This record gives sequence, C-alpha cells and structure tokens, in this order.
Amino acid sequence: MIISRKVQFRLNIFIITVLLLSVSIFSVYELGYLDELFTILAKDNYIFYWMMLVGIIAEIVAGSMGMGYGVICTTTLLFLGIPPHAVSASIHSAESFTTAAGSISHIRLKNVSKSLVKRLAVPAVIGAVIGAVSLTYLGEYYSKITKTAISFYTLYLGIQILSNAFKDKQDKKLKRKTNLTRLGLAGGFIDSFAGGGWGPLVTGTLIKNSFTPRFAVGSSTVAKFILTLTAAITFILTLGIQHWNIILGLLIGGIFTAPFSAMLTAKLPVKSMFIVIGLLVIIMSSITICKSFF
Repeated sequence: MIISRKVQFRLNIFIITVLLLSVSIFSVYELGYLDELFTILAKDNYIFYWMMLVGIIAEIVAGSMGMGYGVICTTTLLFLGIPPHAVSASIHSAESFTTAAGSISHIRLKNVSKSLVKRLAVPAVIGAVIGAVSLTYLGEYYSKITKTAISFYTLYLGIQILSNAFKDKQDKKLKRKTNLTRLGLAGGFIDSFAGGGWGPLVTGTLIKNSFTPRFAVGSSTVAKFILTLTAAITFILTLGIQHWNIILGLLIGGIFTAPFSAMLTAKLPVKSMFIVIGLLVIIMSSITICKSFF
C-alpha cells in the first residue's frame, strides 16, 4: 500500500511535467521557434542530451540505493571539464525540484521526524551557505586546485560506495550517539562545496548509528531539500544563472525517471549496483585527477 501511494504521487508529478512540457513545445512550434530551440539544445556538444542521460542514471541509482545522485552528477561534470562552481550550482538548481518531490512523498507517507529534520536542517543551511560562498570564490580563482580536491573526495565516496557491497548488516542493538549539529553542518558544507555527499555522509551515518531506516531516509531527504534550495539560491545570488542547459537536462532526466525508480528498487540487484557505480565513480575520478597533474 505504501509503495503504491508513493508511486502514484510520483506518477502525478510525471504527468504534470509531461503536460507542461507538451504545452511548452507546442507553443514554441506554433510561434515558429522550434528550429532555434533545437539549435540551442545542441550547444556545447549536445551537453543537454548527455545531462538528460546522467539525470536518468543518477535518479535510478538514488531511488534504489538512497544516495548517489550528487556523486554521479559531480563526477560526470568534472570529467567533462565543467568548472567546480558551475558543477555544484547546476546540480543544486536541478536537485531543488527532485528533492522537493521526494520530500513531499516522504511527508505524505509519514516517514519524517520533525525534530530530526530541525536538528539536521538548521546547521545544514549554515554549512550550505559557507560551502557555496567558498566554492564561488575558490572555484573561480583556484579552479584547478578545487577541481582536484573535489575529485579526490568523489574518489573517496566511490570507494565507500564500492565497500558497501561487501559490508555485513549493522547490528541494530549497537546504537551509537550521533552529534546531529556537527553532522548537519559538515553534510551541508560538503554537499554544497563538492556538489554532493549528503546521502553517503548523513543518511549513511544515521542508518549506521541505528536510527530507524524509514525516519532516517525521510528526515534526511527533507533536510537535504532545505539545504539544496539554500545552496541553489546562494549560487544564483553570487554567480547568476549559468549553464541552464545542464540544469534543464538533469532536471528533465530526473523527473521523467522518478516515477519508476520506486518500482525499480525492488527489482534491481542493489549489491551489483553498488559495485558498478562505485567502480565507475572511482575510474572517472581517477581520470580527472590524472588530467589535473599531467
């Protein structure tokens, strides 16, 4: 029953999006601007279409593993040579919409603890603003160094994702204390500065430290939406809107895939996905690091 309600909600979002896109495309066609639209979408070596593919893959992974959207997008964009500040700004702008849909879904399914969200979100917002402002400056003046540092971080996350495939289940009786303020602050800063990492760090820590999984995922998702929106607004205020073709591609790919990710969760081999995605992130991050030095 719970899964069907979640799928139904995402299907409603999907239908509304399709209708809006259909009306928009029809309007452009009627006004005679369709050729100009395709010309614009073909800019930067058709990156819009590549970002749609990345958005689809990232949403499938995030839907099945509960994490990985930002890591996949960041690794891919850095691999393609996009500046670090534009990477994080683009990802958070697109993710504002996808995390909003996920948050509403979790709230409707009563998977959210208000107190947990508050204790995570407040420091996360502070961390997100600090991370976004820092990346805006460092990404512009020290792009090569920043890109290399973030690539090392995504390499670390790739190793963590890969190791998850071979970990034994956590003993739920061994509950550990969690400093939620410190966790939220670190998660907000790292996610904003590096373009991703909230899921592996925050959600992963909550589950590992024996928080009830449904509340850990639901509450973490809502807190993630708040920090994502904060980071996106901060980047817009400091950088303006850049690389809209990347944002639009990620957004459309994620929204079109979201209704089906819940249905795929039960069918996809999660262990195999951990291995494949972990190896892919490790390889792409390693290539980006090598390019930085040679």
